Amino acid sequence: MADADDPLRLTAGRELKRVEVAFETYGELNAARDNAVFVAHALTGDAHAAGREEGTGRLGWWDNLIGPGKAVDTDEYFVVCPNLLGGCSGTTGPSSIDPETGRAHGLDFPPLHITDLVTAHRRLLDRLGIPRLHAAIGGSLGGMQVLQWVLDEPDRIERALVVAASARLTPENIALSSVARHAILADPDFHGGRYGEHGVVPAHGLKVARMLAHVTYVSDRSLTAKFGHERDTSGPDQRLGPDFAVEHYLQHQGDKFLDRFDALSYLYLTRPMDYFDPFGPEHAKATDAALAATDTRFRLLSFDSDWRFATAHSLRLRASLAARGVAVAHTEIASPYGHDSFLLEPAGYHDAVREFLKS
Repeated sequence: MADADDPLRLTAGRELKRVEVAFETYGELNAARDNAVFVAHALTGDAHAAGREEGTGRLGWWDNLIGPGKAVDTDEYFVVCPNLLGGCSGTTGPSSIDPETGRAHGLDFPPLHITDLVTAHRRLLDRLGIPRLHAAIGGSLGGMQVLQWVLDEPDRIERALVVAASARLTPENIALSSVARHAILADPDFHGGRYGEHGVVPAHGLKVARMLAHVTYVSDRSLTAKFGHERDTSGPDQRLGPDFAVEHYLQHQGDKFLDRFDALSYLYLTRPMDYFDPFGPEHAKATDAALAATDTRFRLLSFDSDWRFATAHSLRLRASLAARGVAVAHTEIASPYGHDSFLLEPAGYHDAVREFLKS
């Protein structure tokens, strides 16, 4: 999506002279080119949103939502899902090779903002020849991207579906991400971000970061239902190590994460979320102008057990959009699954998505 003749200019003032974007599509673009639905993934997602991945057989992370006859019906819509700028699943990120040095970018990779993630994907749509989106859908960080896209390009998205997302993180959210980043940065195998050149990865730090984050993605209700206060007595007796079933579950989640995600991408993609504040004083003037020019209709969905991006986040966003004359509606959905509800299928959720796409 960028080369030396057409570099990607970033919010921080720097340029990326080589940018590749991995993406997948589902369904077919119609002759009018007006049935495209863009899917923005969350922090640790990737371009493989639906179906079985060729070679691995891995099921797409939103396969329950996207496909023939599903809420995002690929018999009707042309779905585009790319990997994020800064990611580690085929799109240029801090572990990619810098063509000017022949080494991985590492911590020399420029800092990113949400608008930079969107800019790369806007270029992708330009390359695909899609002038306007029937809809853009995103959960969590994906929802932030959808909101930012409307602000950057007010006339390109007809419907914006923002799920379990926020327009400004709470201090608690920022604190949790700070602890996760510290675990990675303090790992002796981090080597100032040059761990690949040392033949290692900061596995301990990345695992701890994932375990902490995973706790915030679920709810006390779901953990209690799944594990209760049970101990896993299949191994040796433990006092300081993992003993309870929920502890072993978190260990498993952390270990799985090491096989598919990069520590530098985790650092680079969590930080833009902290700074995202489009209705704050620094960005309010531009936000007001963009929303005055848009005819995008917003639908916000939240979940009653989500404490990471609780319904209060969606209510603040609804009030901010409505105060600026934007068409917006919000629904809170009952679910026991916490923040992860947006990846699952609690009652009424997929019906709300289907209805909004057809409205």
